[in-house]
Amino acid sequence: MIDVRDNWRILMLVFLCVLAALALFGPLGAGGDDGSNLGEGERIDDPTNLQYGLDLSGGTRVRGQLVGLTAENVEGLSSSNQNTVETTVAEELGLDPLDVRTRPREPDGPRTVEVFSGDVTPEQFANALQRAGLDVSTDQIRSGTTSETRNNAVETISSRIDQTGLSGANVRTVNQAGGGSFIVVEVPGADREEVRELIGDPGRVQIVAGFPRETANGTELAMEPLLTQGDFRRIEAAQTNPQLGPHVPVTLTGEAGQRYQQKMQEWGFSTTGVSRCEFDPETDEPSPNEYCLYTVVDGNITEGVGLGRTLADSINERTFTNEPSFVIQMPSLDEAEDVRVDLEAGALPSEFRIESESFRSPSLAQSFKPLSLATGLAAWIAVCIVVYVWYRDVRVAIPMLVTASTEVFLLLGFAAAFGVALDLSHIAGLIAVIGTGLDDLIIMADEILQRKEKVETGRIFQSRFRKAFWVIGMAAATTIVAMSPLFVLSLGQLRGFAIITIVGVLIGVLVTRPAYGDVLRKLMLEDVKRS
Repeated sequence: MIDVRDNWRILMLVFLCVLAALALFGPLGAGGDDGSNLGEGERIDDPTNLQYGLDLSGGTRVRGQLVGLTAENVEGLSSSNQNTVETTVAEELGLDPLDVRTRPREPDGPRTVEVFSGDVTPEQFANALQRAGLDVSTDQIRSGTTSETRNNAVETISSRIDQTGLSGANVRTVNQAGGGSFIVVEVPGADREEVRELIGDPGRVQIVAGFPRETANGTELAMEPLLTQGDFRRIEAAQTNPQLGPHVPVTLTGEAGQRYQQKMQEWGFSTTGVSRCEFDPETDEPSPNEYCLYTVVDGNITEGVGLGRTLADSINERTFTNEPSFVIQMPSLDEAEDVRVDLEAGALPSEFRIESESFRSPSLAQSFKPLSLATGLAAWIAVCIVVYVWYRDVRVAIPMLVTASTEVFLLLGFAAAFGVALDLSHIAGLIAVIGTGLDDLIIMADEILQRKEKVETGRIFQSRFRKAFWVIGMAAATTIVAMSPLFVLSLGQLRGFAIITIVGVLIGVLVTRPAYGDVLRKLMLEDVKRS
């Protein structure tokens, strides 16, 4: 019978290895690298749940900025006048109100106003803000957007890529030493054109109602925004059938459903305007004599349909709000799928201007996998030889090498469980963990087996173990502190190296080093001497 209290560190290591195995090969993993668009001849079968980044699977990397201007430290801006400021600035610059965003931070933080357009100059922006009642000069206006807007864009781009099924993507912000912030997008298994389609447009989807409105000059076309991305509670998969053609079934939020029902009645869609829409996006322009619900993507009308009789009846009977669902019809299934992705992921706040892009050949990247494995094995074999030559005692050397191997196994399990896309920087981190881990184990073994002398009692063993563990703990703390700047700062692939190194050090100090100490105690002391 195993004494659990006496061997709990070893049992914990075994338990974590089982979890790592389930993450690598079983249901606990985040999913293997199946989202790649590589051809069958270019793909190397991988039985694990590991995901691979650009370096190991090929794909596209782009770097760019969000288009816009930011006015900083705006005096007079508050939560009470932000809507007025947004509306006034948009009217002055001829923009949609969605292209102006205010951030009135209270009470002492910086207040900013952003405009998302590449056609506005700092002078025009400053004049528009002044007309909105704010005291702003051109010196307070800089090119680019705020960090909050960039973070929102990173989340949106990541969500878009996830919606397409591509795995292992990495989207992050990078700050240049000389100033300026960029968004870097890495998509394994995708070519340049695919990435441009994913991030090149803001993806702003609106449902706009077009209907006749009587004025003093006669009948004119009214175009009223009705729904935006935030109004949808559920978006289903794009589909097609003979009756509706390509479409996306959607369900509105409760508030949006109430507004939709009210406006359809107020504007006459559910009465005189039922099914009164004949629109071809290829040839037609919105007509002032029709009642059309237009799907507008990034300012372009992609489709226009009328309100059907069944939906109109539910609106007139006021039962629509019980389940506010309808379909967004599109000319093609591909366009319907694009609308679904945009609705699911949300819109980018501004156009993403690509400044540089690169493509790594999948066949070249795939060749790095066996080379990386060979490099890791070579490092492990070299260490095995050195350890055996030094100790000449299999009771010390074999557990040491097995313990070092379990560290790498646990790290790979960590990567599989959390969906870390491995690239060459992570491989470098794994090799560094092998070296630093064995270095710590050698320190422990040398301290416990001083001058290779026999350890007589358990008390002596524990004293030497604590002394060695103190040295190892200080070295681990130093490593973590040294790697922390690489982890926190946006320094590209160095961040991946820092993550693997820090996690490896923590696994070593908290799990594998104590377990190795227990193994040594079992092997080097007789049962009667362990207490």
